[in-house]
Amino acid sequence: MALSVEMRTDAVALVTLDAESARNAFSPESMGAIATALDSILADPAIRAFVLTGSGRVFCSGADIKAFQAAVADATIGTLVSELTSILHPLQLRLRASSTVYVAAMNGAAAGGGLGLALCADYRVAAPEAKLAAAFFSLGLSPDGGTTWLLPRLVGTQRTKRFFFDNETWDAAAALAVGAVDEVVHSERLIQRAVEVAEDWAQWAELSRSGTKKLLDSQSVMGFEEQLELERERIIAASQ
Repeated sequence: MALSVEMRTDAVALVTLDAESARNAFSPESMGAIATALDSILADPAIRAFVLTGSGRVFCSGADIKAFQAAVADATIGTLVSELTSILHPLQLRLRASSTVYVAAMNGAAAGGGLGLALCADYRVAAPEAKLAAAFFSLGLSPDGGTTWLLPRLVGTQRTKRFFFDNETWDAAAALAVGAVDEVVHSERLIQRAVEVAEDWAQWAELSRSGTKKLLDSQSVMGFEEQLELERERIIAASQ
């Protein structure tokens, strides 16, 4: 079992990655199970928001390094990376476009594609023990998991470049200082606070939530005229 799902309120679900999936979430099997579970949540109109968290000291550390090393050795690494990104990247697009609010409760380390999964959230609450790491360069890889699109929108392009090229690891305080997480709370309050945010943001109308998420994602790549037209389309749809 890659994860567990429980309802914390009538409209908010808590999704917890099990210990193995948190450490090595991105095997094709566990990544597929995670995508299936999250898609089920997105498709349920009764669930207006969900919180995703990890287990122990890990939020989500991305790929299984041993599996990567084995794939390099037998020359199947390209196939493995292709398979994993073909699951993760479409899932991230669905998360960003959905009216369902996604709150990441970052209990521990988020690295590689797991970092992308955290950055994809609408809100990030971190425990003091949380750490954000790129980890791609250590493996001779370029970034994935949407990190090159998501992180610059939070902390700026040059700060993101330094994060990757200096192979940095941010603790929770550093991540809060640059804007990569929204708040830091004591680990004992982490889930409670994440659920509070999820419940708070879930109260708004469905089209307010989905329209605003899509508009904020599009604003940095569209001209003012195109953005105004998109705003017009969204507010007309919401008004009806």
